[in-house]
Amino acid sequence: MESLVLRNYRDSDAVAVSELFREVYGDRYLKIDVYLPCLINQNHADKRWHSLVAVEGERIRGHATLYRQSEKAHDAELALSAVHPDTRGQNIATRLGEQLLTHAQALGCRSVSIKQVTHHPYTQRMALNLGFHNTGLLPDYVRSPFGCKMPESIVVGVRAIDGYQRPLPAQVWPPSCRTFMHRLADVFGVGAGATRWRGASVQVEQHGNRHEMLLEKLDPELLSQLRALPRHWLISIHLQLSRHFAGDLHSLNAIGFAFTGLAPAHDNCGGWLALFHRGYRPRKLALHCPHMQTLHDQIRRQIGSGDLPPV
Repeated sequence: MESLVLRNYRDSDAVAVSELFREVYGDRYLKIDVYLPCLINQNHADKRWHSLVAVEGERIRGHATLYRQSEKAHDAELALSAVHPDTRGQNIATRLGEQLLTHAQALGCRSVSIKQVTHHPYTQRMALNLGFHNTGLLPDYVRSPFGCKMPESIVVGVRAIDGYQRPLPAQVWPPSCRTFMHRLADVFGVGAGATRWRGASVQVEQHGNRHEMLLEKLDPELLSQLRALPRHWLISIHLQLSRHFAGDLHSLNAIGFAFTGLAPAHDNCGGWLALFHRGYRPRKLALHCPHMQTLHDQIRRQIGSGDLPPV
């Protein structure tokens, strides 16, 4: 058996990497770039992707990427992981992740995030082994890459690089999430307040059946408009975490949104986004992280008991 070698991505790898994703995920992977070798090379030329591959002889058997939204971004995502079924059990994804986290430090990144699938426990275990701290849940986030009828829910993990901290704004946290927030504050620190916002104060994107909103702040007019949206719509709100969190939580709970944790705000100088969701179907998940399991169970109880008032 030929030894497995981890090395940097080369432009000549594009076709083989695309074929690897087809072998692992069929035609179900969410990012169309992996099916177009020309886009794979373009993303590397633009320095938004920094990839490693695992090579056995002449065959590419594994792939993972550090994804940045721009060449100068200080945050990255560990993403686009694929390991050929014939070579599983060799910790290839973890080994690729370890080297990419070292590369993130060389690129000057301050933090790296990861989106972990919940269909199986393997990426969740890998993230824990790589030192990520889980911060939030994205329910029914994407179409399942595993052929399941139900959408895939995602666990968000964050790891600081080279001692950099991403502090939470100092405040008294509401009782319903106080333990959860104190744990994150212990990990990432506490700072003076929210970071400077960039871009429009309300941004909306559509991802399949999901409406994703990026909000700088809440006000009565916006809340009234959110209340009027159809209850069955899957709406994800990513709201800048600020000292007004307690009021924001109360206001969004009152119109049927459940709090599902935090995610890093990559475009906004290192802050945090509070995650709120409405319109998804609650279901059981067996999560590897006990903190995420507790958060998930709390959300299910809220929805199931009607603690989130109807619109």
